[in-house]
Amino acid sequence: MTTARAWTLKQRPQGMPTHADFELREQQLAPLQDGEVRVRNAWLSVDPYMRGRMNDVKSYVPPFQLGEPMEGGAVGRVVESRSDAFKEGDLVQHMLGWRDVSSAPAAAFNKLPALGVDDHQWLGNLGLTGGTAYWGLLDAAEAKEGETVFVSAAAGAVGSAVVQIAKAKGMIVIGSAGGPDKCAWVKELGADAVIDYKAGPVLKGLAAALKEIGQSGIDVYFDNVGGDHLDAALATARSRARFAICGLIEGYNSTEPMCLRYIARIIAARITIRGFLFPDYLGRMGEFYAEMGPWVASGTIASRETVHDGLDAMPDAFIGLFTGSNTGKMLVRL
Repeated sequence: MTTARAWTLKQRPQGMPTHADFELREQQLAPLQDGEVRVRNAWLSVDPYMRGRMNDVKSYVPPFQLGEPMEGGAVGRVVESRSDAFKEGDLVQHMLGWRDVSSAPAAAFNKLPALGVDDHQWLGNLGLTGGTAYWGLLDAAEAKEGETVFVSAAAGAVGSAVVQIAKAKGMIVIGSAGGPDKCAWVKELGADAVIDYKAGPVLKGLAAALKEIGQSGIDVYFDNVGGDHLDAALATARSRARFAICGLIEGYNSTEPMCLRYIARIIAARITIRGFLFPDYLGRMGEFYAEMGPWVASGTIASRETVHDGLDAMPDAFIGLFTGSNTGKMLVRL
């Protein structure tokens, strides 16, 4: 193995990314130094937050550099090691995706425990996706048994996990998804009511869903979308509702600011709005694995994946996140 291929950012996208913004480059692999590990990737994660890293702005993670390999979640097996911490064949998770082979110091890789689950689950419900859902719902939003939870993008990777975790914890759940097929799947996951946001205004749909399940408002909102969904949540929030802001995908490719018509309700209803990031909870992953692991292994928490095959498919998979082409987790299989 002397070469590897990696996707780079050729130019910074203006609005919706296009194929012209990306370039697949071949790289020569240098011999490993002491303490380094080489991994052949098997699964690559595709996530909406990556869009923010394509802009040259200060954020919680540095922007991608033009001409340099991009990064993202990946799972693969060690093919060469000069570290005592890893041996050939070890299954690992890391953040050096968008490429077929990753080489780095051993600290960049996390050896995965044998829980009897499919390898790709470490990028889904047992990885960043599930961890984001778990901690956002239970810690950032402090959701409790018996409360009414509204989840946007409920047929997406994070949203579908939120729906199931909330039901496992005894909550009442309203999910929002786009189109009959996605709405039917969210209902299968256990949601008490589902809104098709493509069928009409979100606020109208949320009001109808609350009436359907006999609730006067929502206690918790898990936001993956922003925009009209966030407005609808503000309009229907009960006193002292808590909002966990995970993502605002509606605005990622827009140059226009979001307009919140019901923002004044934050004061009147004493709403708590809290942003959070998955890395905030890395020190508590033992708690997460202890509860989520058995749920995933037993099928209590299910998943659905939209899989593209081959490294060449990365741009298609990424752009598909913003056109609604995925149900559940978007992945690329190598």
